[in-house]
Amino acid sequence: MHLPQIRMTSQMAQIQVQQTSARQEIRQPEAEMSIQQPRADISMNTRPSKLTIDQTEAWADMGLMPISERVKKHAEDGQQGVMEGIARRARQGTEMMKIEKGGDPLVSQAAANAYEPYQPLGMTFIPSRFAVKTNYEPSELQINVNVNKPVINNQPQEPDYTYKPGDVTTSMRQQPDLQIDFAHIDSDFS
Repeated sequence: MHLPQIRMTSQMAQIQVQQTSARQEIRQPEAEMSIQQPRADISMNTRPSKLTIDQTEAWADMGLMPISERVKKHAEDGQQGVMEGIARRARQGTEMMKIEKGGDPLVSQAAANAYEPYQPLGMTFIPSRFAVKTNYEPSELQINVNVNKPVINNQPQEPDYTYKPGDVTTSMRQQPDLQIDFAHIDSDFS
């Protein structure tokens, strides 16, 4: 008996994929930057120190003084001497007026008027202590500082950007195939 038999032979399709990668480049240039620092403005004002020395009293102690002051001093000493003389004579006149009340005013007045009073002995320093007067005013210093801020210039740069897109290509590497055959097979089946 003849049985028909179908034979099928197939070949699968194969797809081929080719890929080209995308390329991206980014380059960032440095920013242009400049910094300038102006110097600070400084001004200084100085008032000089002042020393004053007054030697007038020291010169007077040594007897060295201007003639106008010497005349004035002698006039004052003379006036004081006259006033003391007037007071002494008035006092002694009052004592003589009251001679009847007792005492011996003539003898005591004669003894008092006959001799100069004793001058005290002692060391004197010429010129006297602290006769020279000094005065000192220290100097003053004023410092003015004006700080100047830095000048900063900054210019950023745009990035350089390039992009090349990728590509995908597909193609058939192997075409599909189907073959069908009919074959007759003898069989012993009865």
